[in-house]
Amino acid sequence: MNSDQIIVIVVIIFIIVSLYKNLLGPGFTFIIALSVLGFLGILTPKEILSGFANEQLAVIIILLLIGEVIRKSTLIDSFFDSFFRRTKTYKKFIFRLIFPVAGLSAIINNTPLVAILMPYVHNWGKNHGVAPSKLLIPLSYSAILGGTATLIGTSTNLVVNGMVSEQKIFPDFRSLDIFDFTPVGLSMIIIGGFYLVIASNKLLPDKRDPIDNISLSSREYVVEVKVANGSDYHQKTVEKANLRNLKGLFLVEIIRKDKSISPVSPQTVILEKDLLIFAGNTETIADMVENNKTLKPSQLGMFAKRAKTAVVEVVVSPNSGLIDKTVKEAGFRGKFDAAIIAVHRNGERLRGKIGEIKLLAGDLLLLITGKDFDERVDSKDFYILGKVRNIDKMPTLQSILIAGGLITSIVLSSIHIIPLFNSLIVFLILLFLLGVASPKDVPKTINYNLILIIALSLALGEAMTKTGIASMASDVFVDVFKPYGVFSLFIGIFLLTNLLASVITNIGAVAIVFPVVINLALQLGVDPRPFAMLVAFAGAASFITPIGYQTNLMVYGPGGYNFKDFMKIGLPMTILFMLVSTIGLILQFGLKIN
Repeated sequence: MNSDQIIVIVVIIFIIVSLYKNLLGPGFTFIIALSVLGFLGILTPKEILSGFANEQLAVIIILLLIGEVIRKSTLIDSFFDSFFRRTKTYKKFIFRLIFPVAGLSAIINNTPLVAILMPYVHNWGKNHGVAPSKLLIPLSYSAILGGTATLIGTSTNLVVNGMVSEQKIFPDFRSLDIFDFTPVGLSMIIIGGFYLVIASNKLLPDKRDPIDNISLSSREYVVEVKVANGSDYHQKTVEKANLRNLKGLFLVEIIRKDKSISPVSPQTVILEKDLLIFAGNTETIADMVENNKTLKPSQLGMFAKRAKTAVVEVVVSPNSGLIDKTVKEAGFRGKFDAAIIAVHRNGERLRGKIGEIKLLAGDLLLLITGKDFDERVDSKDFYILGKVRNIDKMPTLQSILIAGGLITSIVLSSIHIIPLFNSLIVFLILLFLLGVASPKDVPKTINYNLILIIALSLALGEAMTKTGIASMASDVFVDVFKPYGVFSLFIGIFLLTNLLASVITNIGAVAIVFPVVINLALQLGVDPRPFAMLVAFAGAASFITPIGYQTNLMVYGPGGYNFKDFMKIGLPMTILFMLVSTIGLILQFGLKIN
């Protein structure tokens, strides 16, 4: 093993550890890793930056932009509203949720789709007495299942196709078709969908909706109230001030001159300038903002005097620029015309001043928003859960144009009349020209962190191939698995990719495994397509942890889940997916290895 190979192995270990421990964040981790490879001469600057010119990366960006336009339209809302209007029972709702969501996810990127449907699913559960914990994992899983059924359904498939176009080992193998994934993906939608219908109620926890049941504290928000000068509470005990009997609010801590008083006894005396830390549910805190004359969240500031405001519930996204910033440092007022008034972190009783709480991915926030919030909202930083604002409805004609244009682009690409990139870019320009979307909103909806990771992951694959690391790893696979047949070989590839994706994200996993399997296909002298697609399926099938896929992390906090909940229902799903994808690809391509 030469020095270049040792360096690449060390860099890969660094990426795995950093992503698993969340030391530097995904984007900065890849920047450091590829900078080292460039500085030491293993990769040239051109090789490092070549991923930014990859066609599939451009397709991902365009699909995310179109997904944002769809998210702001009434198209999906209207469809599900009519579809679920008469659905009263849990099992019928789950059945009607899973298969349409999977179908839509095959043509719409699953992250914005889940963002659209979370408030709808949550409200149905609230109206029918069903806990969010029984509904949100099936929503995420069905979106993941549907995304695997086409090339454009998930960014994982597109990233793998981007790696296909960059590889030089098979010159004739330059791209996957849009429906190459469909035979296996459709099979898994049917099998996995029925598994969710049967197993969801039995395997998912019944954590009652914290909006109605603060006693279980599955989603308690922490809100801070400052005792003003001249307040009626000054020098009264907690008991005499009636702060022990507030419906939906519990006084958990008093901060006085940076000293904490907790637990708070009924005889504790309240003083001016004390910070009272309450635990409360969404509706109670919203009522505090709107009606209470004596208890007001200290973060309200100028919003308390505005004639038109709204309380909005959001969840911090996994690629958010807010992560590791305190509430005070987040700068919500200037950036979003909003202020954070309350914070919830799954299963953890937060303490201390609201402004000093460091935000993490999956945190739920209650915002007080001004009139400019809609224009400034950035889907990269957080996803909106509660639709409490008045949103202008998109005209029906425009909604039809969006649906028809997207379907037309897909059809033209699938029958090889126009490349997917060309058809999508024409469609997006048409949306701009007809006023359906605004070019000014484009920078707000681009996930720059995701783009950076994808582009640099392509360069990492080049480094593994160039130094021979990929060939060495494929030799190991051949020696270990080939004697037991193609099925055993595919199981090994799936498990390696899936376990990596579960701890370091799906893009990081496929970046490491893809060059290995392409070299493996070369050594075995077989069609590389099933190998590439297996990596894509295994990378996307992130069911056993909430951190492997963005939609899982989106539902993690709102559902009140823990890691064990994902493992309990996700492990059987992963095994099913592994068997369907390995057997399906072997049959689809008639693969035989002697």
